[in-house]
Formats: sequence, C-alpha cells, structure tokens
Amino acid sequence: MSLSHLVNTRRGLIAYATASITHVAAVALDVKILRQASKATLMPLLLAWSRTRDAPPLLQAALLASAAGDLLLETELQSAGIAAFAAAHACYLALMLPDSTQRSWRVVAAYGALWAALVAVLSRGLGNQRIPVAAYALLLTATAIVARWHNPRSGAGGALFLLSDALIALRMSGRDFPGRSALTMATYAGGQYLLASGVTNQRRRRQGPVIA
Repeated sequence: MSLSHLVNTRRGLIAYATASITHVAAVALDVKILRQASKATLMPLLLAWSRTRDAPPLLQAALLASAAGDLLLETELQSAGIAAFAAAHACYLALMLPDSTQRSWRVVAAYGALWAALVAVLSRGLGNQRIPVAAYALLLTATAIVARWHNPRSGAGGALFLLSDALIALRMSGRDFPGRSALTMATYAGGQYLLASGVTNQRRRRQGPVIA
C-alpha cells in the first residue's frame, strides 16, 4: 500500500468517526438540523472509506441500501426505509455466507433463543406491527449469525446492528428510556463499521498486512 493510499484511508476513517460522533451528539441533544444532516453523511462516508480498501460490490450495495434506508426513515416512507435495510441485510448475507469458515450451530442456537425472547417480550406492545417486526428481526438475526461465522470483527458488527434495531423495536413497543435514541445510533454506526471492516480485512488478509 502506498503512503498516499494509506493517508486517504486514514482520512476516510477519521471522517466517518467524526460524522458518527457528531450525529450521536446531535441525537442526544435533539438538534434536528444537525441530526438529519449528519445522518445523511454516515453511510456515504463509510462507503467512500471502504472503497479505499477494495470493497467488493455486495458490500458497496449494502452500504448504499443502508444510506437509502437512513434517508427514507426520515420521511413518511417508513416501509420503503425498512425495505432498503432488508436489502442491505440480504447483501450482507450473500457476501459473507460463502466466505464463512467458522460455522457453529451453537451460534445459531444462541441467536435463535435471543430472537424468540425478543419477539415474546416485545410483541404484546407492537400491535399490528408484530409480524413485520418479527420477520425483519429474523433477517437481522440471520445477518448476526452469518457475520459471526465470517470472523469475530464482522460478528461484533452484526451483534451491534441487531442491538441497534432491537432498541428501535423497544421504543415501538412502548418501552422507551432516556438516551435510547443516542445509543441506537451509536450501536448502528459502530456495527456498520465493524461489518465493513470485517469484510475488507478478511479480503486484504489474503493480499498482505491489514490496517484496521
């Protein structure tokens, strides 16, 4: 890797980290304009960073779909936003499953039990959203499982992404708490970074030294 390429990679990561911190702070302080503006930059910046690390097309598609989901969820098109994130998870699954070398049924059992527990606890407060939320949570759980099979870093990202959306489901079921929104976005931003870096690290490990 050339020095200029390394510098660009570091700059990209710093830009994403700065945008993430800014967004979480804006959510915590309820600064609407800054919250919306910073959210719109998150996935494009992560995509730009991942491309400096030779991100495969499916990873780029997952981040683009996530960017669309972020924007759509800020509008009245909530269902379209959820569909965009479902597409992102489908991309992650298609990307990581063929390259998963640490498959374990214990991971499936643990996440399956977690999914069942979440659905059981939250379903009563979800009303007619119970089935869609359970189905989307199952897709999220599948991503978390396959990410853990892929490598530990990706697995941590999948777990954080699952936690982030579980916190959203918690609010939807009427069980909100102070600081939940900021925690939701912090785990989302961290989860997406770990998923992206887990994928690119594994690819680059075959080619030479890995830069986190």
